[in-house]
Amino acid sequence: MKFNSSKSYQELIGHQTFLYGETNTKKTYYTAKFIQFLIESKHIDPKEISILDFAPLQSIINNIKIGGKIKDFYKNSIKCNNFSFEGDIIPPRLKAKNIKELYDNACKNFKKTYTILNLFTENPTSILIINDVSIYFHIGNKRLLLESIKKSNTFFGNSYYGSSIKSDFTILFSRREKRIVEYLSRKIEYSYFTG
Repeated sequence: MKFNSSKSYQELIGHQTFLYGETNTKKTYYTAKFIQFLIESKHIDPKEISILDFAPLQSIINNIKIGGKIKDFYKNSIKCNNFSFEGDIIPPRLKAKNIKELYDNACKNFKKTYTILNLFTENPTSILIINDVSIYFHIGNKRLLLESIKKSNTFFGNSYYGSSIKSDFTILFSRREKRIVEYLSRKIEYSYFTG
């Protein structure tokens, strides 16, 4: 189902929502707007909103605009329960010159994302937000993510799902990512394709 920007965010409270699509299809923007709605319209305590932001910093690589943190779209998201890690997420395909670098990048990202997913699972809040879950899926498994989602009353997450980020040596890597995103889109209650 295609995501409609006029959709009422009220309808998403108490449910699991997953946006997936190509780069530059406003996935992070809509995610940030949902957080803004929760804080400013529903007056939910920001500490009840856990944010796991797996996205790389916003940049342009090979003429492709990628990444972007939730705080880039909604400054007050910093008041939420942000799970952080040291260093930055590496865009694995775009920063790799060969398959070894690709998996080295993905492994570094996995260590960061796995750690904070476990931290959330040990200390859940009623609302879980995950920006760019596909970064975790490059190496991570579905079980831990689904377990984390079940710990929350409301889940809102997004993921890259497309073909604009690719090179010859990333075909199998991208195929695995796509398969897992498709699986998640079937498992999550409300899944929307953003384009």
